Amino acid sequence: MDALHVCLNVSDADRLAEWYTEELGFDHSWEFTSDDGSTRNVYVADGNGFELQLSDTDGEDEFEAGTAWDHFAVKVENVDGAFETIDHHGVVQEPADQPAASARTAFIEDPDGHVIELIEPLETAD
Repeated sequence: MDALHVCLNVSDADRLAEWYTEELGFDHSWEFTSDDGSTRNVYVADGNGFELQLSDTDGEDEFEAGTAWDHFAVKVENVDGAFETIDHHGVVQEPADQPAASARTAFIEDPDGHVIELIEPLETAD
């Protein structure tokens, strides 16, 4: 079984697709509009084929994440560098080592407030 995509409800699919491609290096993969024309779905994919479905429904531009959704993670070469260069729209947690996870992480928000974890694996001494 392979994970295919995560769907995010967004206020403007084009704006979010542009942010994910420019800031996180995703590629625009495909899109479709619902039969009734009310919802446009734009897909962006990482280098492994995992996609984010950015679902933009007419008239919906504010969302509440609730407590079931927390974040999704993106592997980066350098957390500190990525944190400084990505045009994020909110800081949830500044870069910090997470020894138990053998990683350095930071948490940011995309333009609609979805939380993204930036992860840099740390070398472990065996």
